[in-house]
Amino acid sequence: MFVDQVKIYVKGGDGGNGMVAFRREKYVPNGGPAGGDGGRGANVVFEVNEGLRTLMDFRYQRHFKAPRGEHGMSKNQHGKNAKDMIVKVPPGTVVTDAETKEVIADLTEHGQQAVIARGGRGGRGNTRFSTPANPAPELSENGEPGQEKDVILELKLLADVGLVGFPSVGKSTLLSVVSAARPKIAEYHFTTIVPNLGMVETGDGRSFVMADLPGLIEGAHAGVGLGHQFLRHIERTRVIVHVIDMASMEGRDPYEDYLTINKELKEYNLRLTERPQIIVANKMDMPEAEDNLVIFKEKLQEDHPVFPISAITREGLRDLVFAITDLVESTPEFPLTEDIEEEDGMHRVVYRHEEDKDMFEITRDSDGTFVLSGETIEKLFKMTNFASEESTRKFARQMRGMGIDDALRERGAKDGDTVRILKYEFEFVE
Repeated sequence: MFVDQVKIYVKGGDGGNGMVAFRREKYVPNGGPAGGDGGRGANVVFEVNEGLRTLMDFRYQRHFKAPRGEHGMSKNQHGKNAKDMIVKVPPGTVVTDAETKEVIADLTEHGQQAVIARGGRGGRGNTRFSTPANPAPELSENGEPGQEKDVILELKLLADVGLVGFPSVGKSTLLSVVSAARPKIAEYHFTTIVPNLGMVETGDGRSFVMADLPGLIEGAHAGVGLGHQFLRHIERTRVIVHVIDMASMEGRDPYEDYLTINKELKEYNLRLTERPQIIVANKMDMPEAEDNLVIFKEKLQEDHPVFPISAITREGLRDLVFAITDLVESTPEFPLTEDIEEEDGMHRVVYRHEEDKDMFEITRDSDGTFVLSGETIEKLFKMTNFASEESTRKFARQMRGMGIDDALRERGAKDGDTVRILKYEFEFVE
């Protein structure tokens, strides 16, 4: 089974908790605080493994949760950082944030890595909170929560050349005779239900990768047939080879076929029309093919080269392969994402304005409970050690500083009302 799109959940490891500890050693006067910091949580890192060809493994494991950092220890010992979680993906994988639709990574080369979800930093131990005014604080932090998100993995094949055309025009046959690929070939529509890749070698030592994609039909960009499912694999190709049944064995007009497929490519992604295109007039060994070719060339308005061939008798294949190779070599790659620009050999970092997320939001449940939510307040809450009275007081001061107390009063909160953050409830005290 070929799987080329899947949605998964990833979570970086939480940081380890900081510790409250004091030195109790003989001959060490005024021992003071000695609680160590927690270790960093593990990142979730995707790494390209060229041995993988499909996203099949992600059908069975869709949750990836990295380990948390070790907690801080006494004697100022730092907790151990967690080892990153490495997840193997096939070359050609594009990782997109499911919520924002932003491309996080485009992974193409063997060994290439990208951090998809960062681990949280370790919480600080009480040594860090020591001040002249408070030399022995009973205050520590819990570890920062790791990033968590749903991501969509899309596999876009790393082929130099993509074969497009209606079903049963001879794309699989063409691939089988010019490369060592052995796709399934039969006389019915949609014999090819998975993309087939083949390495094509020319007689002069050059080579390129060709992909035979399932047949496009009218409406493919809107999800009709199998076309839409596999159109994404054309996005990486440098050259499009458009195969047409010039013998019109199924009663269709070859020129109409040509217009229909190009319209589908344009509807799916306008950048596909920027790619150079070679037209292959296949099945020239059949009667009527010669006459159809003359009519086709008269109607053709674009300046695309036309190569009459017969994949069955192998007539015209040598010239076609050399022409494709020349075009691949002279055509630059089309990046799927906008890379960071380079100037004078140095990376120029492009900063994008990100709107500040609201620190908190107040809603009210049907039972009258005030509910506090928001990324900042929830993170602060998770990093507070409520076992320590000093930490709890610090959290209350932070909430006041963020304006939460005043906001609750404006919403009508009175002494004794219940306020909830995540699953925890406490009383509002004036």
